[in-house]
Amino acid sequence: MRGPLVHLFLRHTVGRACGEGIETAVAPCARNIAAVHWKMSDEIKVKELDKRASGTAYEVILGAGTQDAKGEFPLSAPKKKDVSLEEIQRKLDAAEERRKNHEAEVLKHLAEKREHEKEVLQKAMVENNNFSKMAEEKLTQKMEANKGNRTAIMAAMTEKFKEKDKKLGEVRKNKETKDPTSEGTSED
Repeated sequence: MRGPLVHLFLRHTVGRACGEGIETAVAPCARNIAAVHWKMSDEIKVKELDKRASGTAYEVILGAGTQDAKGEFPLSAPKKKDVSLEEIQRKLDAAEERRKNHEAEVLKHLAEKREHEKEVLQKAMVENNNFSKMAEEKLTQKMEANKGNRTAIMAAMTEKFKEKDKKLGEVRKNKETKDPTSEGTSED
C-alpha cells in the first residue's frame, strides 16, 4: 500500500524539483532519483517503471523497518493506568464540592437579585406615598383657597346686597316723605 502513494508522490515531485516541465524532465530527473537511491539505499529502493511523454514513473520500495522504529510509533493505544477506588472517590468528592460551590453561587446570586427587587419595590412604594401625600396636600390647599375665596365672594355679595337694600330703603323712605299725598291720591 505504501508503494503507490510514494510512487505518485515521487512522480509528481521529481518533475517539479528539476525546475522543468514534466515532459522534458525525463532524463535529468533520473539523475535525481539515482541520487536519492544512492543516499538511502539501505531503506529505500527506486525502480524506474516507464517513460512517457508526460513524465517518468518510478516505483519506490521501502525496506523493512527496524525494531526501534516500532518502539517509536506504537500501533496500539497506550494502556490506561488502573484507577483505584480511592482516586475515584476523591474525584467524585471534588465534583460534589464543585457542584455545591456552584449551587451556593447561584443561590447567592438569586438572593442578591431578590434583595434588589425588594429595594426597588420599597423605593417605588415610598415614592408613591410621597406623591400621594403631596397631591393630597396640594388638593387640600386648593380646596381651602377655593373655600376662602368663596367665603370672601359671598361676604362681598352679602355686603353689596345689604348696601342695595339700605339704599332701596332710603329711596322708599325719601319717596314716602316727599310725596305722602301723591300716594294717597294715586290710590284713589
